[in-house]
Amino acid sequence: MFDVRTEPCHASAYLARAAVTAPSPYNTQPWIFVAEEGDRGVEVHADSARRLPLADPSGREVVISCGAALFNIRLAMLHLGFNPVVEHFPRPADPAFLARVAWGAYQRPSPEDERLFGALRRRHTVRGPFLAEPLPPSLVEDLHQHAHRAGATLDFVADRAGRRHLAELVRIAEDAHRTRPEYAAEHKRWTWWSGEPRCDGIPVDADVTHPDVTVFAGRDYAGLTRMFPAPAQRRPSRTGPVAILSTDRDDPAAWLRTGEALQRILLEAADHGVMAAFHTQPLEVPSLRVRIRQTLSGGAFPQMIFRLGYPPCLRPLPRRPVAEVLRTPGDGLT
Repeated sequence: MFDVRTEPCHASAYLARAAVTAPSPYNTQPWIFVAEEGDRGVEVHADSARRLPLADPSGREVVISCGAALFNIRLAMLHLGFNPVVEHFPRPADPAFLARVAWGAYQRPSPEDERLFGALRRRHTVRGPFLAEPLPPSLVEDLHQHAHRAGATLDFVADRAGRRHLAELVRIAEDAHRTRPEYAAEHKRWTWWSGEPRCDGIPVDADVTHPDVTVFAGRDYAGLTRMFPAPAQRRPSRTGPVAILSTDRDDPAAWLRTGEALQRILLEAADHGVMAAFHTQPLEVPSLRVRIRQTLSGGAFPQMIFRLGYPPCLRPLPRRPVAEVLRTPGDGLT
């Protein structure tokens, strides 16, 4: 799956290849990895140049994305038979330096580690409706446990009133994104037509389903709502269960923990053929995020919103090559 021998700093290149499969908003891939001297470990840094200034002014979503990449690094180390030794925020004066991961003692990977590692390449983000097939109840319980083990809380919004309320907040936020010119400019920076030589962002034709086909409004990557304000038909039965991932604190440490919890959840789901569709728009509007905290997440800080289900089809998005995201000793960070 991942070749360990084709780059300088072979071990760190192997870890970086696993890391870049993590999700990120608009596929911005806002991370930089640094191989430590002698390939003793790898550093994880946030790349602020890839932050969405309007949607993510605090860098919360950047750190969550890097947390997901960090979990992948840990998983790749375990797969190779080594215990990852993680130091979070090792240099307080440099908040972009999120973690250092060193090779620890030999540790045989557990069956769960191997299952999750095997799902790295199978996990993809869905944009649009799911199949109507319900999730097995045992999987839902497993996802709760994975979130808890990672220090987060996963709540499925099961009651009709709660789902309607959350869908309304997603709708309000998405409408604001679609109608404000400054958001449109930010959107344009990270979308492109297939055939362009891009290894980040989202091709506008990645999914031609109307973004409002489910009751939870999706991001309008292709600008379909300008031509067709409403979908030909809605498919509420194919929305899938909706979940909120939250934490007890709201600081960079909690955001990083959210990313690790999110990736653990997504890989467990992907191992069962279940994928996620993200709806983080209201979390990018401070007043709406407060309303979700007050009404839907029990006072905890909502960090991610997503639907889960079986996808009718998948289109993997490109990833930046290792040579672009991995720095070697002496390269420095700019």
